Amino acid sequence: MLIGKRIILGVTGSIAAYKAAEIVRRLKSANADVAVVMTKGGMEFITSLTLQTLSGNPVYTETFKLQGDSTIAHIEAVKSADLFLIAPATANIIGKIAAGIGDDILTTMVLSAKCPILIAPAMDNDMYENPIVQGNIAFLNERGYRFIEPEEGELASGIIGKGRLADIDKIVSSVIDILVARKDLKGEAVLVTAGPTREYIDPVRFISNRSSGKMGYAIAEAAKERGAEVMLISGPTSLQRPAGVELVNIVTADEMKEEVMKNIERATIVVMAAAVSDYRPIKASQDKIKKSGKDISMEFTEVSDILHEIGKNKGSRIIVGFAAETKDIVDNARIKLKEKNLDMIVANDVTSPDAGFEVDTNIVTIIEKDGMVTEPGRMSKKEVAHRIFDKIVRLKRRPPDPVKSLRC
Repeated sequence: MLIGKRIILGVTGSIAAYKAAEIVRRLKSANADVAVVMTKGGMEFITSLTLQTLSGNPVYTETFKLQGDSTIAHIEAVKSADLFLIAPATANIIGKIAAGIGDDILTTMVLSAKCPILIAPAMDNDMYENPIVQGNIAFLNERGYRFIEPEEGELASGIIGKGRLADIDKIVSSVIDILVARKDLKGEAVLVTAGPTREYIDPVRFISNRSSGKMGYAIAEAAKERGAEVMLISGPTSLQRPAGVELVNIVTADEMKEEVMKNIERATIVVMAAAVSDYRPIKASQDKIKKSGKDISMEFTEVSDILHEIGKNKGSRIIVGFAAETKDIVDNARIKLKEKNLDMIVANDVTSPDAGFEVDTNIVTIIEKDGMVTEPGRMSKKEVAHRIFDKIVRLKRRPPDPVKSLRC
């Protein structure tokens, strides 16, 4: 799969450095040529001998070391790289890269790199959530660096939180996505909606839902990787903007509708993954509602149906909807597919622990307009996104229906 691809793996001073051995092994199993560069901190957790043995290549640990022909070995190595992967990446190394510092062999190689750079942070939760670290990540993200978010779980400090190195499957999958990228959406303009909306009851309270936005963001990222121009219209989330994707932030369902309708004409593909509120208060209070010792009631009205609106005037564009259900999953999704005039609908049971809101995986049923049903099983939301686009590409390439052509 990665035959002919050269990957530089940077290993820094995180306790997760021991996982670099398995990363090297997995990349080698995919037929990649892997060269490792280590910081002094990284060498405190795993030896260069281990990684040299597994990679079959010399490990770069010293900045000022010449080859026999007087060339600088690590500079020559990075010139031929197809990808620079840093896993694990500490807060320290991320800060240095963001500041343009090149005071060791790894940061010097990063400054010299012309290939894509993929960074997998690993650190304690308090460090990861530090505003300076988050600012550095956002800064690099805006400049085309790609990040694999760390996972939540028990950390080396004993606390439970976000900061654990991403699963090795996810790291290897991300490498493959970049190096074996399909550009079958080149020339397409993809509009994606993601996240929840909020409908305010008073200035401090609102009704919303559990959507994290992860599915929609994965869809936007996958579309960009496949060559599309991508606009992401997102409700409130804690997620970072995918590299190269135009992001429009909204809060309410009305704001979502306004932005979708404003940008729909330029879209050739629309994927509505947002969990838009169905109802909002008829009249929100201008002031905070105080306790009065009495029950209160509030009237709600339906929010306008964005998907139905664009389905009525879909033209030649492909429209994909989502159906988050708790029962009669397929039946309800089929009804929505027909009523909204969609080309495809992606349904999932949000009561399942490995699907739906807040998790990194999903279990979906994809139903197409022609009646075809696909159930790919449990997979990462990024993989689900690619499955959706695989089907969209096939729809795009399908010859027009001759009966419909005659009717026109």
